[in-house]
Amino acid sequence: MLSMENVKRSSIQIPQANRAPDVEPSIRHVVPWRVVSVNATPDRHLMVTCVDGTAGDVDLRNFLDTPHIRSTVFESLCDPAVFSQVRVAMGAVQWPNGADLAPEAMYDAIKLHGRWVVE
Repeated sequence: MLSMENVKRSSIQIPQANRAPDVEPSIRHVVPWRVVSVNATPDRHLMVTCVDGTAGDVDLRNFLDTPHIRSTVFESLCDPAVFSQVRVAMGAVQWPNGADLAPEAMYDAIKLHGRWVVE
């Protein structure tokens, strides 16, 4: 019977025939809309870059000026200090309060027009 102590002491060798083959080229899970960088500007715009190099402007001015964001997670983004805390989280644009933007819609608009005006 093998104890954990015996397993730790022995070096387990996997026969070559049972090893998984190396994959060439290596597999990378990359979707083009994944955001790799984001920077906030003082006028409530974001400059974003996606993993495929697509880069552009996200204009949130009109969206943040609309009354329908009141009492939502987006309301606090009207404060420039909060808006500037934007970051990339798991490939999406996100703020510490949990507000985020749909990366697919953002990517499609930027790819097509160079900018996304959120209404």
